[in-house]
Amino acid sequence: LSQLGLHLPPRLTQQPWHLLYCTGRDGFSLRTLYRTGAQPGSPALLLIRDTEAQAFGAFSATALRCSNGFYGTGETFLFSFSPELKVFRWTGRNSFFVKGDVDLLMVGGGSGRFGLWLDEDLHHGGSHPCETFDNESLSSREQFCVQDLEVWGLA
Repeated sequence: LSQLGLHLPPRLTQQPWHLLYCTGRDGFSLRTLYRTGAQPGSPALLLIRDTEAQAFGAFSATALRCSNGFYGTGETFLFSFSPELKVFRWTGRNSFFVKGDVDLLMVGGGSGRFGLWLDEDLHHGGSHPCETFDNESLSSREQFCVQDLEVWGLA
């Protein structure tokens, strides 16, 4: 969190972050993530460690939730630690920030590819270069298995 703090919107840099959801505590369920990890109006920081020990994730200026379409703002970004922090910011090419279905969470998109996606049991996900963030694949594999996942929010 301390390394990512430098990349957060200035209004959030001094705010305390609180763990809202953690697979070790809350289990592997996208529905539970939406229920416990969604503080209305609160930004969300999604942190993932895959089974290859890669760490990466996404920042959303709004809570992660189920939605009919994409939502969010240009403050949304993807990041990876491989091995140093890389941040992928909004390109302005589209507004495919975050979309939450009951069986899929997607961050970033374009041309049928998602910058980051997670399935309903939070065990599997993927990362592809996408137009929204012009990112690299966040994991060493385009499809990965989740070892740990956390959602942090502002209280």
